[in-house]
Amino acid sequence: MATTTTKPGKTKPAAPPPPVPAKAEAIRNSVAEWAVTILILLFGITFVAQPFVIPTSSMHNTLLTGDHLIVDKLAYSPSGSIAKHFLPYAPPQRGDIIVFKHPTLLKEDYVKRVIGVPGDHIREKDRVIYLNGKPLAEPYVVHTINNYDPWRDNFPSAEPEFAGDPQMNARMLEMVHQNVRDGELIVPEGSYFAMGDNRDNSLDSRYWGLVPLDNIEGKPFVIFWSYDASTEDLKDYNFHHLLDLGMHFFTKTRWERTLKLVHGYPIH
Repeated sequence: MATTTTKPGKTKPAAPPPPVPAKAEAIRNSVAEWAVTILILLFGITFVAQPFVIPTSSMHNTLLTGDHLIVDKLAYSPSGSIAKHFLPYAPPQRGDIIVFKHPTLLKEDYVKRVIGVPGDHIREKDRVIYLNGKPLAEPYVVHTINNYDPWRDNFPSAEPEFAGDPQMNARMLEMVHQNVRDGELIVPEGSYFAMGDNRDNSLDSRYWGLVPLDNIEGKPFVIFWSYDASTEDLKDYNFHHLLDLGMHFFTKTRWERTLKLVHGYPIH
């Protein structure tokens, strides 16, 4: 115990430190709690889940433009000698809805449905997908354009149609040259064939090639908010979007979609 000297041979206990004011203690505890909360949120956003907004109509009517999702980032966690015992790992399945980094636009996240997994044979005839020789029943698909497009409607047996972006075109041609045999696409190992549910209005694997497994970030599992906004507003969150939110939040929010779970559809 610390002591102070008064006279030779005599000591007395040192005075105790002044108590910390209750207000200062409360502030310190509050700051600590916020710091822990922020760290937990950052960990969750980075490793467990992340928000994602649907900016286009390529997945209508399963997912609408303006749907805000939570993406499960552990759904396709890499398997390993240790991780496979603790993480809910499973490879992407046919019919899963996935969020992934676009193969050429690496800063952009896309959402599509897995149609083909490694080893599958795929072709499209008159807008019907044939998987391993059998036509698929796809109740989630909508057709919104009535005109005939050879490449879009008869992939990959027609003359290729280019997306316009040189890198996308190059990947699509690489896929055609390396993976198409006898009018069918054979999905190689480590890749997936993905399409939009709005089949006539979807820029998907038909136009920019296969999705590498390493690009897949997770799958959406719940819509936490849905707002009827334009693609331009959702991509940029510009002043017009903020003004629109302030004026129409209650009337343009799709309340019936709040907390709606997102499910894949098993394809066999």
